[in-house]
Amino acid sequence: MEERTYLKWYNKVGYGSGDIAGNVVYALLSSFVMIYLTDTVGLNAGIVGTLMMFSKLFDGVTDIFFGSMIDKTNSRMGKARPWMFWGYFGCAATLVAIFAVPVSLGEGAKYAWFFISYTLLNAVFYTANNIAYSALTALVTRNGSERVQMGSIRFMFAFATSLLIQTITVNFVKSMGGGASGWRTVAIIYAIIGLAVNSLSVLSVKELPPEDLDEAGPKAVVEKVEKYSLGDAAKLLAANKFYIIICCVYILTQIYTATLNMGIYFMTYILGNASLLGVFSMAINIPLIVGLILTPMLVKKMKGMYKINLAGYILATVARGLVVVGGYLGSLPMMLVFSGVAAIGMSPLQGDLNALIASCSEYTFLTKHKRIDGTMYSCTSLGVKIGGGIGTALAGWLLAASGYVANAAAQPDSCINMLYFMYLWIPMIINLIIALLLSRLKVEQANAKLEAVK
Repeated sequence: MEERTYLKWYNKVGYGSGDIAGNVVYALLSSFVMIYLTDTVGLNAGIVGTLMMFSKLFDGVTDIFFGSMIDKTNSRMGKARPWMFWGYFGCAATLVAIFAVPVSLGEGAKYAWFFISYTLLNAVFYTANNIAYSALTALVTRNGSERVQMGSIRFMFAFATSLLIQTITVNFVKSMGGGASGWRTVAIIYAIIGLAVNSLSVLSVKELPPEDLDEAGPKAVVEKVEKYSLGDAAKLLAANKFYIIICCVYILTQIYTATLNMGIYFMTYILGNASLLGVFSMAINIPLIVGLILTPMLVKKMKGMYKINLAGYILATVARGLVVVGGYLGSLPMMLVFSGVAAIGMSPLQGDLNALIASCSEYTFLTKHKRIDGTMYSCTSLGVKIGGGIGTALAGWLLAASGYVANAAAQPDSCINMLYFMYLWIPMIINLIIALLLSRLKVEQANAKLEAVK
């Protein structure tokens, strides 16, 4: 029997555009906050990395809390949409604060300003907004194909936004006067754009009523009113082995991204041209977008997400290995080509990850008879925070340990060798580990068996 459809094309596009808002924050922070703090504000990379790690580890504690709060919310806007809408106002304000560290402050006060604003952004506002945004995948449709399409469209907008920000920001800051004032002005403009697009995304979809969400078959036992503590929610998550796998994958992908985002240092001090960051961004993000366009078709053809995700990451691992070879050979074309091939391999998982999490949520529902969609989607924000925190801290520590000198015409050999390791080797190793984890992620098959015995 053909699945019921819930969404029009404009609902899917409107929802997906919400990741423009998310990546106005995420891409600007991940690609440029470190070099802004080291080269403009004058802070130490190792200390900044440590502060980011503590901030994001603390931030990870709030993810399950906000997921649980979303599950318990009942309003005219639904469960998730109010958190997505109001959370972004705080995101916009704290994004500007991060890129507006007063240069007149003492060194300790600068670190404190950054840490407080960075923690508020990540631990409170971005967490509430992003978990709610991700949870909408499970709350506006029960159709598996529509969930995959929503994920693909969402990440097309995400990578297109990242591409644009990574390509234009360096010159945009210069055109705004450069220095501290240039970064502050650019952050204000990006925050306003994000606020407008987030609001549009919230208004583009409506959540399904509880009776539609609980259409799981005559033998399903559903607790209509969710009554469980934060501890109960954590136990439900811990009991879902597929949730644990996806959490690990999410953390690793964020560490991958954090180390790859140190590319601005690699481009500046090894390739000799900071503007090449935009070229590499195009080489990675354009193939990703193409792959995302194809993902719904490939998932349908492969009759599920498992095979295409695993095959994609095997390809991505091999391709990143060839990027390493190209880097040591000094072949820019080889690095660009295989960066793109790796991106194509990674794209199916990016496109169907939200649908995979929805499947994990269904697994908890089928085994524990509790619907915890918001809490389940905490793994997206949890992975971003913990993985991003560890990755950024690692990058800062390694950079500081290598003897990096801010604004130097040339870096010491120890720093050059470290940049090779960070930009070339770490991404390849992480892709290999993710491929091994994906070989165990058989949640669709598990759900099918449970459905068969209902």
